[in-house]
Amino acid sequence: MAQITPSTREEQTRRLAESLKRQLGPFCPLLAASDLVELMLNADGTVWADHLGQEMQPVGTMPAASAESFISTVASTLRGTITREKPVLECELPVYPPFEGARFEALLPPVVSAPVFTIRRKASAVFTLAEYEQQGIMSAHQRRAIETAVTQRQNILIVGGTSSGKTTLTNAVIAEIVRATPQHRLVIIEDTSELQCAADNAVALRATDTVDMQRLLRATMRLRPDRIIVGEVRGGEALSLLKAWNTGHPGGACTVHANHARAGLRRLEQLIAEVSRAPMRTLIADAVNLIVSIVRTDEAPGRRVDEVVAVRGVANGDYQFINMENS
Repeated sequence: MAQITPSTREEQTRRLAESLKRQLGPFCPLLAASDLVELMLNADGTVWADHLGQEMQPVGTMPAASAESFISTVASTLRGTITREKPVLECELPVYPPFEGARFEALLPPVVSAPVFTIRRKASAVFTLAEYEQQGIMSAHQRRAIETAVTQRQNILIVGGTSSGKTTLTNAVIAEIVRATPQHRLVIIEDTSELQCAADNAVALRATDTVDMQRLLRATMRLRPDRIIVGEVRGGEALSLLKAWNTGHPGGACTVHANHARAGLRRLEQLIAEVSRAPMRTLIADAVNLIVSIVRTDEAPGRRVDEVVAVRGVANGDYQFINMENS
């Protein structure tokens, strides 16, 4: 068997990317745009583009046969297939322009009437909290609250809806962690590689179909982390994360889908309920110290931090909050 060297692997990646570029055709320049968030194909053949700070716009059409060929080529990168029996594909595109490791989700019939896919670009740059303030995405009070939480090793929950900018904001929080405590060892857990970390001492773990986040969180305890960061909690692993934060590993961050700060804690309750029926409000309130909520807006720059609240325990069965906007 021929040995695969780094140069050989790079050449294979380049050739694959070139093949995908040919199949994607006129939509490739869109992927190279710095403000593109997602490129989406609907079952009717219409391709839509979501640019930062703008409404989604149709940008052309793609025949079903071309879309299926493109999806099959992507599947081949995983040495797998996508068929009627296995009609869903989740992966990352090649780390090569213009794809740059973008997240890819595709579906084929019978779960859809015709091929559907979404390409979600990775953040092109890591923004600092100072830049968030300069761009008007967050206020000076909000920035100081987040920076104080990082310095004091508080656990930060970042919440928002789909494409609200949670990952990019988490990258800014990670950058602040690295700036404030460069000596700390970070363990980062994701199911898709989106977070970016410049720490000298960091370990990135990635969940797979056979090794889920809950298993990785258990393994993390033996990796000697100072801080634990999870890209997004979607299931019972939320309980494992909160226990880790509460037992000697403070100062982490994670994201969760929710429409506002307080809903983030209710979402954690729902996720924990998948693995435990015991009341968990006290555990949640002890583990989550600060909640940062980010939302999409129709005006530039397209995102806004609408809430930063501190969690101050539970009283009479309800969470107690302090709005940090004017603190």
